Amino acid sequence: MKIETLAIHSGNQIDANTGAAIQPITLSTTFERGKDGDYPGGYIYSRATNPNRKALENVIAALENGAEACAFSTGNSAGMSVFQALEPGSHIICPDDMYHGLRNQLKLLFAGILTFDFVDYTQPEQIFDAIKRETKLIWAETPSNPLLKLCDIELIAHIAKEHQLIFVVDNTFASPICQQPLSLGADIVMHSTTKYMNGHSDVTGGVLVTKEVNEFWDKIKIVQSYGGAVPAPFDCYLVTRGIKTLPYRMRGHVANAQALAEFLEAHPAVELVYYPGLKSHPQHELAKKQMLAFGGMLSFLLKDGEEKAKQVINGLKIFTQATSLGGVESLIEHRYAVEGPDTKTPKNLLRVSVGLEHIDDLIADLEAVL
Repeated sequence: MKIETLAIHSGNQIDANTGAAIQPITLSTTFERGKDGDYPGGYIYSRATNPNRKALENVIAALENGAEACAFSTGNSAGMSVFQALEPGSHIICPDDMYHGLRNQLKLLFAGILTFDFVDYTQPEQIFDAIKRETKLIWAETPSNPLLKLCDIELIAHIAKEHQLIFVVDNTFASPICQQPLSLGADIVMHSTTKYMNGHSDVTGGVLVTKEVNEFWDKIKIVQSYGGAVPAPFDCYLVTRGIKTLPYRMRGHVANAQALAEFLEAHPAVELVYYPGLKSHPQHELAKKQMLAFGGMLSFLLKDGEEKAKQVINGLKIFTQATSLGGVESLIEHRYAVEGPDTKTPKNLLRVSVGLEHIDDLIADLEAVL
């Protein structure tokens, strides 16, 4: 089936008792045993598994062409489960502009348990140079947050395979509609389902999808089950519902982002625009090679510095100044203020999650304050 069909049907099961066309929300925390003490319905306790979570995991695995998925309560808990599944003393190679939430996890929660190096993934030789005897995992994020840097997924997958390393890609900015890392050689893909998959800024969640079920994946499933950082049934229901429109929503996000990026690039108040769909992006050719579409996220630098950036976001009427991304509404944020003094984000950068409003209104809103 094509991806639009998968998005609608792979996460739904018609209720056998009522014939309800949309799978109901199963709020029960526990499930009745059979007379022999077994569980004929396949469910024991909602921390271990739940019908709504199973439906969500099924549809996301299908969208990413994966074997299985594990859903979590947040994107950060999904990422952390990968780190928790590693043996103490393991070494991880990470991008130097890794999402600050996961970067801080490593620095604050796993220091002394795991070791890690942050390198520039646009220079693949730095990945080679960072490999040690203790290295177990390469973590990638493409496009990156908020500088929209790309890394060559196929090339890094080759490096990982050559050195028998696990290769994980954070695909949150792209969504499976715009990029499919497992098909390009990655072992595991991660998403914050809070973002595009849910699409309505009203649920937090995360997910991992594996290319194949193996020993490391079994460890992640143990972390999910016994760690218990799992999404509630209602959250799973909402994300599964959001996914039904994901392919069509992403087309709108991409079209609006491309038009807005072109407008900003031509504006005299703007110093630079970061968007993979622009020919000026230094990795535009790589984006054309490995992305199915260029995504709905962009960042731009203002010529007049940090104060101008704050003036712009405070003067907008349609864009909401807020963290997060991937909703139907357009969001804008001064990322430097969020990430702190050790960030690589410039002080005059604004990150935009381009929503589904009419593009003329979005351009007019920015034009008025620029």
